[in-house]
Amino acid sequence: MTPHTAKESSLAETFLSAAAQGQLTCLKRCLEMGVDINVTNRQGRTAMINASLHQHYDCVAWLIEAGADVNKQDQTCFNPFLLSCLNNDLTLLRLVLPAQPNLDLLTRFGGVGLTPACEKGHIAIVRELLEKTDINVNHTNFVGWTPLLEAIVLNDGGETQQQIVQLLLSHGANPHMTDKYGKTPLTLAQEKGYHNIAQLLIAAGA
Repeated sequence: MTPHTAKESSLAETFLSAAAQGQLTCLKRCLEMGVDINVTNRQGRTAMINASLHQHYDCVAWLIEAGADVNKQDQTCFNPFLLSCLNNDLTLLRLVLPAQPNLDLLTRFGGVGLTPACEKGHIAIVRELLEKTDINVNHTNFVGWTPLLEAIVLNDGGETQQQIVQLLLSHGANPHMTDKYGKTPLTLAQEKGYHNIAQLLIAAGA
C-alpha cells in the first residue's frame, strides 16, 4: 500500500465516521481535502447512508447540496429514500424527495419504498408517497405481493391498516391484483377476519 493510498483510505474512514456521528464540520473538511463524496465502506455504505441511518439531518441536507449520490445502495439495498420508508422517518423523506431519488429502486425483498411502509403501518410515509410522488402503487415484489396485499396480509387489520388500505385504493391501487396463489385482496382480508378492510375493498369494486 502506497502512502498516498493509505492517506486516501484514512480520509475516507474519517469522512464515513463523521457522517455516522453527525460531525458536519469534519465532513466539510474532508471534502475540502479531496475525499470522494460517494466513497463506501465494506458494507457499501456511503456517508449519505450513514448520516441517514443515524438521523443526522443537517449532514444529509449538506451532502445532498454538495452533490452526493442519493440513489447509491449498500449491500443490503439501503439508501436514504428506502431507509426513510422502512424506518418511518418523515423528516428524512422530506429531505430526500426534492433531490428526486429513483423511486423504482428496490429493497432486498424486491419492494419499492411504498411496500415496507404499507406493511409496517407507516401511514405518514404512505400518505406522503401517494400524494407527493408517482411511485408505482401496484408494484409487485419478489414474493408476489403488491403494497395493498402487504398492508392486508402482514399486519393486524387495525385502524391504521384500514386507513392505509383506503389511501392505496384512492390513489389507484388495483383491488383485483392477486398474490402468487391467485388469492385476491378481498379473499385474504376475509380469511383473516378483517371485515372493515373487506368492506373498503368491496366499496372499491373488489
